[in-house]
Amino acid sequence: MKILLVLMLAIGGGLMATETMATGADTAEQACAPALDFEMRRLASDEAVRLCDEYQGKVVLMVNTASKCGFTGQYEGLEALYDKYGERGLVVLGFPSNDFANQEPGSEEKIQEFCRLTYSVEFPMFEKSHVKKGKASPLFQYLAEQTGVYPKWNFYKYLINREGQVVQVFSSMTNPKSGKMVKVIESLL
Repeated sequence: MKILLVLMLAIGGGLMATETMATGADTAEQACAPALDFEMRRLASDEAVRLCDEYQGKVVLMVNTASKCGFTGQYEGLEALYDKYGERGLVVLGFPSNDFANQEPGSEEKIQEFCRLTYSVEFPMFEKSHVKKGKASPLFQYLAEQTGVYPKWNFYKYLINREGQVVQVFSSMTNPKSGKMVKVIESLL
């Protein structure tokens, strides 16, 4: 009789634990930070990624990029940040845009090839996106609503902390290697 009672308690406890674990997983899915609650397609791919599933809990630097811009050399600094701080939780996400002076006119395949061959870019790159006020993609509209700043040119950088809050925006003029930017990133890691 004692064995039967112990067995019933064990099974009941196991069911309760399973129910709690399932509820916990549902809660984690619902807790996606709004800044990451977007589905984007990887550059030159059909693969769609929910940013929250990939980058929740990381420090995220989102950048609108272009291949034919005076600031294009910033790819080097962005890749250096990604390489240096990636293991500590920083991820750089690139979003090519042709919104400014036709400086990203190529196909996604050409953009990917340029980034890899010219700057050895390994950080995740996503589909060509509109970022300008009035025609911004939902992601960049959200970033602008949170900061009050739409990109005014290529290589605007939006920094998101581990809690998913947009904490700072850096203009094109701020080089990724600048002490100012590095200091803020290090404080979040």
